[in-house]
Amino acid sequence: MAEAERPSKTQRKKEMHELQALGVRLVALNPSQLREIGLTANLLAAVEDAKRFTRHEARRRQMQYIGRLMRGADAGAIREKLKIWDGLSHEHVARQKRVERWRDRLLEDENALGELAGERPGLDAPRLRSLIRKARDERAEGRPPHNYRELFRLLREVLAEGPTPDPGD
Repeated sequence: MAEAERPSKTQRKKEMHELQALGVRLVALNPSQLREIGLTANLLAAVEDAKRFTRHEARRRQMQYIGRLMRGADAGAIREKLKIWDGLSHEHVARQKRVERWRDRLLEDENALGELAGERPGLDAPRLRSLIRKARDERAEGRPPHNYRELFRLLREVLAEGPTPDPGD
């Protein structure tokens, strides 16, 4: 009965190859992303070592080692974080689109800031008003969208604090 519960050798090999492929993705990340994932010290050191290896065989062996270390890691959490960075998380995409709609509405509609301020009492309205004005000026003058992006970042922080209705509602 115990053998029937164990995964087959083929299934175990498939899982190991998937973990090794996940390790390859980790090696491609930058240091700040690696810190954000929260890898164990051994796994983080192995990933950093793999970045230094240039010879094919050394890199291959290191990737196998990373795959072995990945067995003890929370692969599901790592995959979820990578999905977010890849833009595949539906929730993340929906939040981004909601922030974009608010930004566009604030740039087009003079009354939108008052509506947003009514929904968010602690909102820094003067700062938002200034960014909106500067973003409109940038757009009109054809300058790089520095304030447009800053407006997006501020809105993302503001809207992340809790439920806010969609600007189209």
